[in-house]
Amino acid sequence: MNCPQAQALLQPYVDGELDLVNTLAVEEHLQTCTACRQMQRSLLTLQEAISGEALYYKAPAQLQKRLQLAIRDANQRAPDRPRLPAFRLPVFQGSGAFQQWRWVSVAAALVIVALVGWGVGYTQHTATLDDALAQEVLASHVRSLMATHLTDVASSDHHTVKPWFDGKLDFAPNVQDLAQTGFPLVGGRLDYLDGRPVAALVYQHGAHFINLFSWPSSGADTAPRVNVSQGYNLIQWRQAGMTYWAVSDMSADELQGFVKLQQQTVTATPTTYK
Repeated sequence: MNCPQAQALLQPYVDGELDLVNTLAVEEHLQTCTACRQMQRSLLTLQEAISGEALYYKAPAQLQKRLQLAIRDANQRAPDRPRLPAFRLPVFQGSGAFQQWRWVSVAAALVIVALVGWGVGYTQHTATLDDALAQEVLASHVRSLMATHLTDVASSDHHTVKPWFDGKLDFAPNVQDLAQTGFPLVGGRLDYLDGRPVAALVYQHGAHFINLFSWPSSGADTAPRVNVSQGYNLIQWRQAGMTYWAVSDMSADELQGFVKLQQQTVTATPTTYK
């Protein structure tokens, strides 16, 4: 990341609005760039000055009443669903008429989002968890490339890589060299995902690296599912008692081809150790 790219992201970085991948990239750049660090300090100083304002504005009572009526109406139309709580507008901090009404609009928008989200049900919770794990996987992949810590054991020989994991994990990962099909094994390393140590196998395809993460799973087998985030493709599936995630910046079609080859090598439930 160069200075113009970093400076374009500094404001959302200071506000805590960047995704994990861009946050890591900005932090790496700040470690080596004095000018961008100075700009970051200036933004932080400005942020502190703004947050110190003592002006407040109370939203009109009429707006609060309208929102309360909307919530009551929603509860009456769907009595079998969990009831929405009563709503009271907070007092917002800001300065000037525009700032006051901007915050009132934000409050109203939040209530509307709550009404819509409440009607969706509980399936969104699972999707959020999946998204969080996908971000973990992506962050681990990016860190491995940025920190030049791609492997703990560098070898294209699966007879070298597979035994290296012995005693370091409570399972034996499926390690295959796919060089004859265009995906040579580069090595492996330990990683930490989903609250547990996992195996990370590294493959290469042209100029692209692939991280293949795996760990035991008690769920039923699932078909590969493609996720796209920040220009990276991620594919997740469960097979033979294992959860797998493959991530790379190569095309989705190529990564799906890699996943199919991996699936063909899995023939039985992997060995687990107590």
